[in-house]
Amino acid sequence: MRLSQMLFVTLRDDPADAEIPSHKLLLRAGYIRRIGSGIYAYLPLMWRVLQKVSQIVREEMNATGAQECLLPQLQPADLWRESGRWDTYTKAEGIMFALIDRREQELALGPTHEEVITTIARDMIRSYRQLPLHLYQIQTKFRDEIRPRFGLMRGREFIMKDGYSFNADEESLKKTYQDMYQAYSNMLRRSGLAFRAVEADSGAIGGSGSTEFMVLAEAGEDEVLYTEDGQYAANVEKAVSLPADAEPSSFTTYEKRETPGTETIEKLCDFLKCSPTQVVKNVLYEAVYDNGITVLVLVSIRGDQEVNEVKLQNELTKLASQYGAKTILKLAVPDADAQKKWTAKSLPLGYIAPDIADDYIQRQQEENQFHPKFLRLVDKTAVDLKNFVTGANESGYHVVGANWEEQFSLPELTVDIRKARPGDRAIHNPEQTLKSARGIEVGHIFQLGTKYSQAMGATYTNEQGEEKPLIMGCYGVGVSRLAQAAVEQSYDQDGIIWPVAIAPYHAIVTIPNINDAQQVEIAEKLYTELNQAGIETLLDDRNERAGVKFKDADLIGIPYRIVTGRAIANGKVEVVERQSHNSQEIPITEVVSTLKGWISQATGNGK
Repeated sequence: MRLSQMLFVTLRDDPADAEIPSHKLLLRAGYIRRIGSGIYAYLPLMWRVLQKVSQIVREEMNATGAQECLLPQLQPADLWRESGRWDTYTKAEGIMFALIDRREQELALGPTHEEVITTIARDMIRSYRQLPLHLYQIQTKFRDEIRPRFGLMRGREFIMKDGYSFNADEESLKKTYQDMYQAYSNMLRRSGLAFRAVEADSGAIGGSGSTEFMVLAEAGEDEVLYTEDGQYAANVEKAVSLPADAEPSSFTTYEKRETPGTETIEKLCDFLKCSPTQVVKNVLYEAVYDNGITVLVLVSIRGDQEVNEVKLQNELTKLASQYGAKTILKLAVPDADAQKKWTAKSLPLGYIAPDIADDYIQRQQEENQFHPKFLRLVDKTAVDLKNFVTGANESGYHVVGANWEEQFSLPELTVDIRKARPGDRAIHNPEQTLKSARGIEVGHIFQLGTKYSQAMGATYTNEQGEEKPLIMGCYGVGVSRLAQAAVEQSYDQDGIIWPVAIAPYHAIVTIPNINDAQQVEIAEKLYTELNQAGIETLLDDRNERAGVKFKDADLIGIPYRIVTGRAIANGKVEVVERQSHNSQEIPITEVVSTLKGWISQATGNGK
């Protein structure tokens, strides 16, 4: 492609609304243009990158025996009600675009396709002889993000590969899952990215085991905790670890003490000259279930630990049936306005004890369905504490030397909801400590089990003639997200540095002076020969200064720049590698073979 004929506009300054380097660079380099909040046009250079990524994804999926299809973006609300997720996606998370058509039918723009694919399986799969089956698509998805940001990282419209497997048993599912683990690892390696596969929370998708694939980058929204022995890695939402040992308590007798101005653990420990590991802090949450019932949750946890709200939500979701519900719409620490709706009297905030009385909760009223009792949970870190410090249910007072089953009843529900942190000891080997890295999630694989097939009646007949629910897996790759993550991982002060495998073009031939007939002639010849040899090449034949052309080539990140400058007098051209800025003069007759070798080596095709 000739730049003189291409839609090619670059910017010298960073756009005002771009926050992270990759977003700034893709806008500046003319890869994308913002059309609306979280909505972007993929311009010609970007579309080539997305095609490269899609092809790698497609090849790896096809190699596992998965079959490509294309599913509708418009989805009937009835399907989502069958699975029980309509309220979760439209109310709880609120990320689904919902609409009503002219027939007064409710529809949604698909953020994901579990319901559609399960409907197809229900209608078409009858026998175990049809299993296992794996269908995938590369499709535009829609999510109504509250705060779209970071360009393609968190847009409201994006390109994704999502696949769904149907298996007869858990063993077969695990094999498909392992095949996807390998396929996803291959996709990222082939795309030239540094990544880490980590244990993850399944979130609104549901299911049991799940793994995220994180592209490592400083601007990553996710924190990954890992051990250097390579035996453990997990998203911080899912990570587990061994907490530091609690220090022995210096309090030997139980007593109530005046502790003015000690609403925080730090202030309390300074006042009492004690360790936060000797404190039981009691954190109050408000959980709203999908049937409208609000449950007040009191979590008792060791003073030096923090509550992992994802783990807490998972525990509360398990209890949903006790309240006649299916899922949680909202979980938060109630602020003053929220408290007014249910408190019968003023709470001793900062001084709450594990046994705060249920009479702080108003009886249920018509407009507010508040469960009349606190749900009390205790984290494992607080269970074994002896002679601990905790609140006294009176502002300005704490108790010291307290013990479970003496002064306070141990809550019936013991849970593991603490937040793992860098520096914690690893469970698999306490000699290993957790390290932290930032990552951008570009892939996620789930073992769904029968969550959707049971809810929607998707069954098959096994060898014994019994009707059984299909066992499912689901596997997603953010194609457009991966493309931007590649930029976030690899750039410098001059612009983008694309991995060779997904760069829009392999090389750019730059003519420093288009009024020099010899420079133009050699550039044209190389441009033709390189493209004929399968080396995708741009020709910068614009009537611009050489400096402008060099800056643009660096900005758009093409891996190799070939300059028909002064070296042509010696039968050579200058070749500059974008990543290293290394420059060397190569005989014109050897340019094609040299670049072919470099590209093969960089993409792994030469092995």
